[in-house]
Amino acid sequence: MTTNTIAEKTTPETTPWGVNAQTGVLTDVLLGKPDHFRWVPLNSISAVNQANAEQFGYRFDAQKAMQQHQRMVEVYETNGVRCHFVEADEGLPSSVFTRDSSFMTPWGAVVTSVQTPVRRQDYSVVSDFYRNAGIPIWKWVTADHFEGGDFVIIKPGVTLLGWSGDRSTKAGAEQVAGWMRDKGWEAFIVPIPPQFVHMDAVVVMLEKGLALVCEDALPSYAIDWLDDQGIERIVVPYADCVKLGGNIVSLGNKRVLSMSHNVNVNRVLTEAGFEVTAVDYDMFALGGGGVHCSCHELKRVPEE
Repeated sequence: MTTNTIAEKTTPETTPWGVNAQTGVLTDVLLGKPDHFRWVPLNSISAVNQANAEQFGYRFDAQKAMQQHQRMVEVYETNGVRCHFVEADEGLPSSVFTRDSSFMTPWGAVVTSVQTPVRRQDYSVVSDFYRNAGIPIWKWVTADHFEGGDFVIIKPGVTLLGWSGDRSTKAGAEQVAGWMRDKGWEAFIVPIPPQFVHMDAVVVMLEKGLALVCEDALPSYAIDWLDDQGIERIVVPYADCVKLGGNIVSLGNKRVLSMSHNVNVNRVLTEAGFEVTAVDYDMFALGGGGVHCSCHELKRVPEE
């Protein structure tokens, strides 16, 4: 009860945490420590990659993974972003993908319910982080499953929620949508095919009113809804989308963090006037998660 009371009385303008949009200048980010990261059965993307490992010569290299993660941290710090970390745990190899175990709102954090067996205890390290950091946990997902990668703030007061069934479920999405509606926010729920895993592989906000979108992953009524919301789109083709091509991070002020293998997307963004910083991240992307999967916003400069 105390936690909720604290969350209700604070606002993004007066606290060192919270987001009302996913396009304001990023100031604080939550990352995982990759000390125990390894490839495990995680999602359809990792399953396909691992099934093709012999043919394509994919091989996990722990040292390379540590170096790639450190390079990502350096990019954040160079761009003025404070990096915070959940603790590594030998039993939670995929907790490095902090996008899924929680998500931030203007009223505090929501700790999610992850369906993937190897990740079902990820809530333990992320909830420890919030308690130790003094950041209110506003809600806990209790209705089946909902993961942070399926929570997108389109603009202040408007959210897009996805569910694929084998990760987030309809019941989980409806619970979260209910919380947002209780706060006067719009919450639009859209099912997505399981091969896309989460909505953050399908729709990622770049700047106010502009998103990266894989239209092939969305029903036509969802495209119409984005139009109604005034969201312009840079389209990511299906072939890039299923390789996490749209899984990038907006740093604000037309700066983005991307991955080196996103050649097509990086070119299009550069041509559109974005400053693109691309890092090698194949050890994680082949394991099922990109740079967007690997972070969660704790604080962005609020948008009107």
